[in-house]
Amino acid sequence: MTSVIANWRGYLELTKPGVQALLFVSCASGMLIGSNFSPPVTVFFFGLIGISFLAASSAVVNHFFDKQIDSKMNRTSNRPLVLGDISDKQAIIFSVLLYLSGSAMLLSFTNFLTWLLTTLTFIFYGFIYTKYLKYMTSQNIVIGGLAGAMPPLLGWAAISNTIEPNALLLVLIIMVWTPPHFWALAVYRVDDYSDAEVPMLPVQKGVPFTKQHILLYTFLLLACTMLPYAVQMFGEIYLFSALVLGAVFLIYSFRLYFDETNAMAMPTFAYSIIYLAALFAAMLIDHFLSL
Repeated sequence: MTSVIANWRGYLELTKPGVQALLFVSCASGMLIGSNFSPPVTVFFFGLIGISFLAASSAVVNHFFDKQIDSKMNRTSNRPLVLGDISDKQAIIFSVLLYLSGSAMLLSFTNFLTWLLTTLTFIFYGFIYTKYLKYMTSQNIVIGGLAGAMPPLLGWAAISNTIEPNALLLVLIIMVWTPPHFWALAVYRVDDYSDAEVPMLPVQKGVPFTKQHILLYTFLLLACTMLPYAVQMFGEIYLFSALVLGAVFLIYSFRLYFDETNAMAMPTFAYSIIYLAALFAAMLIDHFLSL
């Protein structure tokens, strides 16, 4: 117990708190929209925590399997498992505890469907993507992005105990957002991924090809964000926000495409995070004002 308290920052890092923040926002959005801003308090609280715990558990599994490649990359060489601040055994125990406690919350306060969908997401990201898919194809992030896109559906399922078509539209948006978001980082860290022998798109196909696909996916993302308005899921506030946010994303993508120094890679990556958070905020505001 003493070592856990002493290394609390390392354990927190294993859960990937930055990723957890976006997951939390999108999952809560699914709950609030799915319940018209009237979710049962216990379902909302324990559902969010339970889903977050399973996501955190899969993040720890990711750290465990990626330990060797993390040691070869500047971006990840100071992670707790690489430095030895936390042992492999401690990480595994931590992951199991997160999974079991999160599962108990979901099964007790939400429903079996939510637990099942969240567990399948945990398996897909923690084991299938991290251990195998990442090394099989340069399109790894396109397919693997499904795991990170699931939170709105998980939150909606926690409230409704169903798989709602409108929730799937939110999953689609995040899934299409993931490649331009992550590929911008991969362009910036292309040497890291090359040294670690991870077949990311800029390593396999080159940086110019990747920047072209970032631009194309940004156009596709803009089109996908129009779908919730087209099916009358959201109104004009969302439409205006999605158009403006998407236009700015396109400007970043265009600038990166024509930037021979790749200096725009990290600003594009940073904006992509702001973009997704702002887009979901617009969804919430639009839906709340329409009630």
